[in-house]
Amino acid sequence: MSTAETAAATQPAEEPSLKRAIGPRLLILFVIGDILGTGIYATTGKVAGKVGGALWLPFVIGFVVAILTAASYVELVGKYPKAAGAALYTQKAFQLPFFTFIIAFMVMCSGLSSASAAARAFSGDYMSELTNNVLPPTLIAILFIVALAALNLRGVSESVKANVVFTLVELSGLLIILGIGAYAVLTGGGDPSRLGDFEAEGTGYALLTSVLGATALGFFAFVGFEDSVNMAEETKDPGRSFPRAIFIGVAVTGTIYVLVALISSLLVDYRVLEGSSGPLLEVVKAGGVDFPHKLFALIALFAVSNSALINLMMASRLCYGMANERILPRGMGRVLPRRRTPVVGIVFVSLLAIGLVSTGEIEGLGDTTAFLLLCVFAVVNVAVLVLRRDHVEHKHFRTPTPLPVLGALTAIILASPLADRAADVYIRAGVLLALGIALWGVNKLVLRARGED
Repeated sequence: MSTAETAAATQPAEEPSLKRAIGPRLLILFVIGDILGTGIYATTGKVAGKVGGALWLPFVIGFVVAILTAASYVELVGKYPKAAGAALYTQKAFQLPFFTFIIAFMVMCSGLSSASAAARAFSGDYMSELTNNVLPPTLIAILFIVALAALNLRGVSESVKANVVFTLVELSGLLIILGIGAYAVLTGGGDPSRLGDFEAEGTGYALLTSVLGATALGFFAFVGFEDSVNMAEETKDPGRSFPRAIFIGVAVTGTIYVLVALISSLLVDYRVLEGSSGPLLEVVKAGGVDFPHKLFALIALFAVSNSALINLMMASRLCYGMANERILPRGMGRVLPRRRTPVVGIVFVSLLAIGLVSTGEIEGLGDTTAFLLLCVFAVVNVAVLVLRRDHVEHKHFRTPTPLPVLGALTAIILASPLADRAADVYIRAGVLLALGIALWGVNKLVLRARGED
């Protein structure tokens, strides 16, 4: 029996398990809602600033990369339907507790930086369209995270149902953008010549790094499907539900993203998009359709709220899973008896998210999220190949071998300096990893003192 399996076996019998409350349809909506949100609503302009009018190209490449890695996650979650996701797969594949902890910590931090980016987006231009911002944006962002933590504590059923409402609202906002785009095309509006313009001057290396940088940042819009695997213990029949849910989710959102990017570039100059933290509001204003700007801003606020809620849910479940695997102290896996939600994990990640809100703006936090997850995705794509030697009794999806190979290569390229990433992203990620290493050391000392190491 492995160390992880031994630890799981010694978990106190009286500790209540998580409630299986998520059915197949609810899971599909969860995945779609997880992917849709802050990325497309808030960072589209920053992607345009890197690539220019050819805004659609990074989203096409990002879609391909997402599908490659999603296929690996589908195989692994069907094979090991447990909470903890990438951390669990890393431990089973490599049996290196320190490496497992680093991967788990990177995933958790990616969720928290994503939630923090969403909180920043919530207190930005979309909020300004509705109010005079009487409160400081940072305070608004903090109160926003506290409110979502309270919802998360109430229960997974309530949180996922709220996610369904938020998903339908944010999807309606993107459908409005598509409708505005269709109207513009039919009436001869917009400038089609923008769609082939690149911001980088010349060709060759400059153009390559420009496109890769835009793709790396744009990939933030696709992250989210990996969050859903951390809900495996709360999903009914995960082996059958997850393949359909993840592939449908990525396909639907990828198609919408490419169309929204085409419309945004068609109607608005990339420099205008780059200067706004509410770029899709600029599209509404330029579309020639008399749609209420305040109503669209409200829809956008629902969208970024959904992203933050799901990321906080993911991070708290990851804490729960790591505690069960003894990667974090056992107390992190404590469940609220009546609500059966991971109470300690929720409080812990919410406090960290509040701290991250003050470390950067939307672009920096979003790029940090993408960078951390691209590193994790490279490991997951390798893990799925390593774990082919581990056979399980039940049937599960098996991805064609070339897909994880390509997934690992593309993730490494987008995480590398070729992606023209700002230095502060690497610094922020480095600081977070240093914090993770410090926590690992403290946890080891505690376990050794208890005689459990």
